[in-house]
Amino acid sequence: MMAPRRMETKPVIFCLKALLLLYTFIFWVTGVVLLAVGLWWKFMLSPYMLLISSAPSNAPYVLTGTGAAIVLFGLFGCFATCRGRPWMLKLFAVFLFLVFMTELIAGISGFVFRHEIKGTFFTTYSEAVMRYDGRDDRSLAVDGVQRRLHCCGVYNYTSWFSSMYFPIGGVPASCCVSFSDCNGADLKNTTVAARKVYKEGCYELVVSFIESNMGIIAGVTFGIAFSQVIGTSLACCLSHFINANQYEMV
Repeated sequence: MMAPRRMETKPVIFCLKALLLLYTFIFWVTGVVLLAVGLWWKFMLSPYMLLISSAPSNAPYVLTGTGAAIVLFGLFGCFATCRGRPWMLKLFAVFLFLVFMTELIAGISGFVFRHEIKGTFFTTYSEAVMRYDGRDDRSLAVDGVQRRLHCCGVYNYTSWFSSMYFPIGGVPASCCVSFSDCNGADLKNTTVAARKVYKEGCYELVVSFIESNMGIIAGVTFGIAFSQVIGTSLACCLSHFINANQYEMV
């Protein structure tokens, strides 16, 4: 009586293994992506983070660490699936559940505190504009934002009129629509500068981007988080069927 039942569970175990291997590969790829984003953030976006927070951000380290852990456990999950050891599968399921909880908490926190993030950005960016000197890291970050986003100042170019830099250098050249059409004298003249610099303020542009993409960002975050539930379920089911099959063989 036991042989037919063992034959029935083998196709189920094979299908579960195939699905879990596919999921583990996708999970491993997300780890590689997170690791790459963390390193990119650390080495490419660090100057811009000075405009969001006055203190150094731990976000790139968290992303890099999480990505590295996912890569390692993704490999472990593949090994556990191939070997079919129930205790390994259960350990992998526990890790997936922890990742799910971490991503869920991070996503909810980011959505709930988005207004505080915008407020912090406004305060820090305004201070960077007021204390701009064209040389330090924060000033260079302001220049980078203005060039890339085609914006000028906090609310508009008039934010620069009350800055420490304006009496010396006028509106920064990073605000110029065309560098060839901007010179120092023009940028110190409030009337002439108004015709040669970007009209839109950087704060409103960044806030609009956050507001318009918050739904997409939240959806992707929660989608990735809940995908861990699928992996956890597959690992637990496979462990259960392997245990049952081993019990029937005794």
